[in-house]
Amino acid sequence: MPKIQTALLLAALCLSACSSLTPAPAPEKTAVCPPCAACPTCPSVDKPAPVAEFARRLTPAEWSALPGWAEDEVAAAWPAFLQSCRGLRSRAGGEIWKPACAAATHLTAPDDAQVRAFFERHFQPHVVSDGDGVADGLVTGYYEPLLLGSRQRTAQFAQPVLAVPDDLLTIDLSAVFPELKNKRVRGRLEGNKVLPYWTRGEIVSQGSKLPARTLAWVDDAVELFFLQVQGSGRIQLPDGKMMRVNYADQNGHTYRSIGRLLVERGDLKLEEASMQGIQAWARANPARLDELLNSNPSFVFFREIPSSNDGPQGALGVPLTAERSIAIDPRAVPLGAPVFLATTRPNTSELLQRLVMAQDTGGAIKGAVRADFFWGFGKEAGRQAGRMKQGGRLWVLLPLNSAPK
Repeated sequence: MPKIQTALLLAALCLSACSSLTPAPAPEKTAVCPPCAACPTCPSVDKPAPVAEFARRLTPAEWSALPGWAEDEVAAAWPAFLQSCRGLRSRAGGEIWKPACAAATHLTAPDDAQVRAFFERHFQPHVVSDGDGVADGLVTGYYEPLLLGSRQRTAQFAQPVLAVPDDLLTIDLSAVFPELKNKRVRGRLEGNKVLPYWTRGEIVSQGSKLPARTLAWVDDAVELFFLQVQGSGRIQLPDGKMMRVNYADQNGHTYRSIGRLLVERGDLKLEEASMQGIQAWARANPARLDELLNSNPSFVFFREIPSSNDGPQGALGVPLTAERSIAIDPRAVPLGAPVFLATTRPNTSELLQRLVMAQDTGGAIKGAVRADFFWGFGKEAGRQAGRMKQGGRLWVLLPLNSAPK
């Protein structure tokens, strides 16, 4: 394997100089890079920093500053908190959460008053703000969709749900340059050269030539696209059995919103650019659908997971809880942390203020005051998620022993 190792090393050296990387101070001596034809997009790896690093960027707050804290049915979030404790147990920095998680084992089916007292005893709320000190941000929604499909291709079921291709490479740049910690790129090997992995359009055009196993075939290209956006879902097979798939990897290209593109082209009004609006446009414009979907170069690959009644597995490695789990940017909010969310319900001014758990991440969830609210499984959850684009604020609850000195 010397050729492959050499190619990967040269790729890492070359890619470290690409403009797609987040700018970092240049070292005194810059390595000379061999020329490369094109650089893949370099997304950040969703690895949490130590909790103390987050605390230094957050502002401590009083519990009375959390709107609706005293009214929320916080006991409904208790099972999700216990799931977070389970997920944090084996993660780097998990020791900071151990005292509170250990204390939680002594509470059996606590009521709202007991849960509220528990968090006030073991945690300190911190208001989240961006680099300019702005605490107002964006809250969207997501859900677990249901698709119709088959394990065999048929005339009805012709859209493939793909596993990770055999030729998809993941290159950890920090293995060569420690200052590029949490940076990795995805690509493919062609001779001794590492090139960007195929875009969505290129993946689709290759069909069966792509070295990727097909997990299932579904009946609708639009529903498959939204399955990739959501990151997990269930597929009902012809015999009535349910198959579950979960995010496994991505092709390394940046996600581009097709809703925003439709608005820019004048095909949809801004208020129509919901999931439902995009689906309606697709039904009305079948001849233009492939071009629209391929305008987003990102492509998600899946893995099959055991079927159960639990929520889908999030980035923390535990099942999500409907209306009590959120996806966050783990560079800004600790993955697994309790978060108090203050927003409104989709397309209304009705308050949605509740304790949730940061148990997931997402390619489009970038920024400090940014959350994706998990609505659950099925059509009604999808209806709520597709319409949700609300303003909101976040308070991260950090263990008392994690406050910086």
